[in-house]
Amino acid sequence: MINNPFHQEEAIEQQHDSNRRLLLGVVCAVAVTALLVAGYAYIRRYHTQRILAENTPPPVVDSGPKGPPLAHVVVDEPTLQKGFTVIGGVVKNTSDRELSSLSVMMELRRRKDGGVEEVALPVSPSVLQPQQEGAYSLRAQAQDFASIRLAGLKAEPQSTVIAYTSSQGKKRPPERFEPKTIVVKRSGRPGEFINTPDNPGRIP
Repeated sequence: MINNPFHQEEAIEQQHDSNRRLLLGVVCAVAVTALLVAGYAYIRRYHTQRILAENTPPPVVDSGPKGPPLAHVVVDEPTLQKGFTVIGGVVKNTSDRELSSLSVMMELRRRKDGGVEEVALPVSPSVLQPQQEGAYSLRAQAQDFASIRLAGLKAEPQSTVIAYTSSQGKKRPPERFEPKTIVVKRSGRPGEFINTPDNPGRIP
């Protein structure tokens, strides 16, 4: 059988056309996929920006006391005493006027539910002259609270929140372990060794 060269060229040309169409299809598919991915990314980014814009909280307004500090609060490290946490420190009047009915505000975070309680610790004496110091303290159940934070300082009239500075006071003293004396009762008669070859015994 004699092969027709024209048929061979036609078959080769058809194969080339088929390859070109296949390549064109692949290129179109890749282009469409890239457009879809780019469009999805753009829509996702736009959606994220919109959500952030809608949920941005308003600027925080500082509602704390203004002006120069009137007192300095020293907070000692809490100590443990017989199952109680003892919180305390001193307050010094650093202003040039009398301060009365001072109260140190403390935030106590509960262990049970993570909630916060605010307590007011009165400063003694109740009236502080300029440069005079007063003390405050609190005893709380150690197992009830997980953390303690200084929250503010109030004074009369009408328990007004006043400006203050603060610093850390006394460090918690290291725990001291009382030595224990162990008395061992002798099992033998007076004058005998506890353990001898003739009288073996175990030392407790």
